[in-house]
Amino acid sequence: MSISIHAPVLLILTLIAALSGCAVNPVTGKSELSLISPQQEVAIGAQQYQPSQQSQGGQYYIDPQLQTYIAGVGRKLAAVSDRPDLPYEFVVLNNPVPNAWALPGGKIAINSGLLLHLEDESQLAAVLAHEIVHAAARHGATQMSRGVLVGVGAQVAGIASETAGYGQLGGVAAQLGSQAWMARYGREAELDSDAYGMDYMKRAGYDPQGAVELQETFVKLNASRQQDFISGLFASHPPSQERVNRNRQKVAALGAGGLRNRDVYQQRIAQLKRDKPAYDAQTEAIKALNNKDGKLAISHLDKAIKIQPKDGYFYELRGHAWNMLKDSARAEQDFSAAINRNPNYFSHYLARGVLRYESGRKQDALPDLEKSHQLLPTPTAAYYLGEQASSSGNNAKALGYYQQAAQSPGELGKRAQVRVATLEMSQTPHKYIASSPYLGNDGYLWVVVKNNSPMAVSGIQVQLAEMTSASTAARRTTLAGPSRLAAGEQFVIKTRIGPMADRNELARFRTQVTAAKPVN
Repeated sequence: MSISIHAPVLLILTLIAALSGCAVNPVTGKSELSLISPQQEVAIGAQQYQPSQQSQGGQYYIDPQLQTYIAGVGRKLAAVSDRPDLPYEFVVLNNPVPNAWALPGGKIAINSGLLLHLEDESQLAAVLAHEIVHAAARHGATQMSRGVLVGVGAQVAGIASETAGYGQLGGVAAQLGSQAWMARYGREAELDSDAYGMDYMKRAGYDPQGAVELQETFVKLNASRQQDFISGLFASHPPSQERVNRNRQKVAALGAGGLRNRDVYQQRIAQLKRDKPAYDAQTEAIKALNNKDGKLAISHLDKAIKIQPKDGYFYELRGHAWNMLKDSARAEQDFSAAINRNPNYFSHYLARGVLRYESGRKQDALPDLEKSHQLLPTPTAAYYLGEQASSSGNNAKALGYYQQAAQSPGELGKRAQVRVATLEMSQTPHKYIASSPYLGNDGYLWVVVKNNSPMAVSGIQVQLAEMTSASTAARRTTLAGPSRLAAGEQFVIKTRIGPMADRNELARFRTQVTAAKPVN
C-alpha cells in the first residue's frame, strides 16, 4: 500500500528535513540523510557521465539506431517519473558484461551485454525504469552523503588503471570485468526502485509483468553462478526471491497487460545477436592474454574481426597480443586500426601512445597520450605525460601529472611516487624526511631522523631551533645527518645539548629537515 503526500505537506517536510541535514525522498516521501543539493546532484552526474562511459567501454557505435531506440524508451519512462524535469540521458555502452547503472541527476547507461538477456521492450522498460527511480529518488546522492559512494572521479581513475595481465594499459579490465563505480544500494532502495519502476512502466503503457520476468531470469542466472552476471549486474543490484514475490504482488495490484513489443525489440537487437559470436571470441581472447598466450589470443580475435570488422576494441586487443609477441610494427598497425574505427575511445590512444613512447618515439606518442588523458584521465597516461614534461624541463607540469599517476596502486604508481618525491625533495625535504627531538639515554638531546620517502637519500641537514616562545627562536643550529639513509630507515643524531634533568625541557626544541637529495 502506498501513501500519497499532498504538495503543501511535502513542502513542509522538505523544509524541516533541510534544517536537520536530511531531505525528503521525492519518490517515496521518506525523510533521508542527504547533504547533496539537487543542483549539486545534477552537476555531479553531468561531470562524471562521460568519464564513467569511457571507463566502462565507451558508447556502442556499431548500430547507431539502437542508441536512438533505447533513448526513446528511456525518455518515455522518464516523462512519467516523479522527477520528469531532470536532464535524463540514456546510452548503450559497448560492454558485454550484463549491467546497467544510473548516476545522480538522471544519467543512465545500459550495457550491450545486458540487452542480449532481455526478451522484449517491456523487460527493457523494467531495467530503465528501475534505474530512473534510483536517479529520481536520489539514491546516489543519499549514498554519497553517507560516505558509501566515494568520489566518482577517483573510482573511475582506479578502474581505468586496472590491467588484464599484458601491460599498464588500463581499460581492458574496466570494459570486460570490472564493476561500475556505482554504490551498492541497500535492500530497501532496490525494492523501492522495483516497485516505483513498475508504476512508471504502467503509466507509460508497458506491461509490468516484464519486471517480474526480469527478476525471475536474474534469480535463475544467479543460482547457476554465472560469473559474468555476478561480477556485473548482481554486484550492484542483487536479485532475490523476495524481489520476485514483491513484483508479483505489485502486478496483482496494478493489473497485468500493456505493451510488450517483442518483435520491435528483437529487431532492434538483431545486430547484437549476429555479433554475439564475435564478443564470445573476444572473451576467450582476453583469457588467452591473461595467460600470456598471444598466439591463441590472435586466433580468437581474427575470428571476432571477421564477424564484426567495425569494432575497434578487437583490433586493440590484437595489438596487445602482437606486442606480447614482440611484434611492435603489427601492434601499432592494429592500435591505429582501432583508432580509425572508434576515434572517441581513450584506450586505443593510450595503447598506441605507450607503445610509441616505449619504442623511443616520444614526440609521436605525445598527441596520443594527451588525447587519451583528455577522454579519460588515467594514471598510465598521466605517468607518461609526466615523463615527457620532465624531459622537457617543465617540472611544475611534470609534478602535476606524477601526482595523478601516484594514486595508482600498482608498480606504475610506485614509480610515480618516486618521481614526485624526487621533484619535491629540494623544495620540501621535511615532507619526506621526518625529524623529532627526544631525550637520549645519557640525558642529552638526540634527534631522530626517518626517511619516509620511497627512495634512498643523502645530504640530510636538520635545523635545530631552541625556542623562547611558541614563535620565537633564541638560536638555530644546523645538524648533519647520515651520509645515506635508505627508504624507511631512521638515524639518530646525538647533540651536546644537556644533560637535562627534566624531560619537559624538550618542549623548548623544534627540528625540521632543511636539505636532502635523492640517491641515484
